[in-house]
Amino acid sequence: MKIARFNEGRMGIVVGEELVDVTGVVGVDLQQWPPVGAVQMIAAWSDVRAKVESILPTAPRVALSSVRLLTPVPWPNKVIAYPVNYNDHGQEMQANYRATHQGFFLKPASSLCGASDSIELPDLPGREVHHEAELGIIIGKRGRDVRREDWKDYVFGYACLMDMVVRGREERVFRKAYDTFCPVGPWITTADEVSDPANLKMKLWVNDELRQSANTKDLVLDIPGMIEMAASVMTLEPGDIIATGTPAGVGQIVDGDVVRIRIDELGEMCMKVVQGKSGRSVVFENPYVPDIKKQPLVA
Repeated sequence: MKIARFNEGRMGIVVGEELVDVTGVVGVDLQQWPPVGAVQMIAAWSDVRAKVESILPTAPRVALSSVRLLTPVPWPNKVIAYPVNYNDHGQEMQANYRATHQGFFLKPASSLCGASDSIELPDLPGREVHHEAELGIIIGKRGRDVRREDWKDYVFGYACLMDMVVRGREERVFRKAYDTFCPVGPWITTADEVSDPANLKMKLWVNDELRQSANTKDLVLDIPGMIEMAASVMTLEPGDIIATGTPAGVGQIVDGDVVRIRIDELGEMCMKVVQGKSGRSVVFENPYVPDIKKQPLVA
């Protein structure tokens, strides 16, 4: 199934170009704060899935184009991100480490946004904001010390994800924590509908210019390894999001750009970039020009 969150936080199932509202069936309270309804739905999915499937043939539908798509899980316990997890990206960034030995970092839930949102650039003269296309993994149940061979038991689904970053040498989390710096969507595709997550083609365009093109088979630390590594340190919770790392081709985005990411079997997001008026910090007072050796992309 393709599970979307839309409008004021309603939950829906994507069927072709239409959407079936299942908010009541899955028990999401639109007035709840914090908005953890999606997390609760994921945790209870084995109990509610049959109810959802039973109403799909006859339930009213609305056009997918008529709704505002929000980030599918707005309040996860954590967003786990793996740096330098493609060799070609490591080469272009001149990084001598890889995710297999570097570990992960965390992004705040407040950085999440959805397919109908805009990516807002902070007001940082002399700094560039770069796009990073990634696969997002949504965890389906609690787990600690997960064995590599059991990784599938803990995956609820997958989504397109972009990890935006202010380029520089300051703390990585600080540069990646701005609001709207973690677009996820356009929906969650449940794991049973993804034929092989280790062989998904991923592309990202800026204004119709292909910037990134890769396949998840080229990950340095694979999906079972990422889940095993994260769970060796902390307890994974339903709704947690894992960002798998980005391939070569990262580059600057500016006000007025349109960024489009597409991953096979998962869909695509097309988002506008707008210049914000806030976000200045003494940390970013000194200009920085990244020294990146670009690698050729294969269309």
